[in-house]
Amino acid sequence: MKINYIECSPRGSRSHSSKIANQYIEQAKTNITDLNVRHINVWDENLPEFNGETLNAKYSVLAGADPESKEAAAWSGVKEIFDTFADADHYVFSVPMWNFNIPYKLKHYIDIVTQPGMSWSFSPEDGYKGLMTDKTATVIYASGDGYGEGTGFESYDIQKPYVNLWLTFLGFKKIDKVIIDRTLFDAETAEKNALDVALKLANINTL
Repeated sequence: MKINYIECSPRGSRSHSSKIANQYIEQAKTNITDLNVRHINVWDENLPEFNGETLNAKYSVLAGADPESKEAAAWSGVKEIFDTFADADHYVFSVPMWNFNIPYKLKHYIDIVTQPGMSWSFSPEDGYKGLMTDKTATVIYASGDGYGEGTGFESYDIQKPYVNLWLTFLGFKKIDKVIIDRTLFDAETAEKNALDVALKLANINTL
């Protein structure tokens, strides 16, 4: 089994989401003997700019044509990153909340790998279709405050709905979430509660 661990915080060992994600993976290793984990830190990746040439290449593909010249070179770079992203059975994301949303480096990564003919398709007859329908994911979310039901701040949370919508759009068949909230107030309790959930998920029956 292959896992891609997409780390989205630049804080290293001080990151709540990364800490729980690493413990989740260590637990998974004890349950799956042939587990292969690839660590992708979006802050260390050499992500190409999603500029005019890349965007034009995307629209060439949508029109059923092959990108040419500089567009083809740009598209080749996108495909290389996507191929690495796609080469997994299960995905672990450690996602901190930044200004109610996700870190900009993760958004950049999402914009690179979310491409027609790679992770999704479109036709007038069928509309949009996700092409990653055999994938599963566990997303570790961290936030300084609480945004769950009954808090009165539900509408502020763009982080979780966006990531869930994105993975659903790509066709992921199962998406589990682990929430570490109110880390500004009681980080120890927040991590403990999240770890309990994460360790229960990190077994062969749920990946």
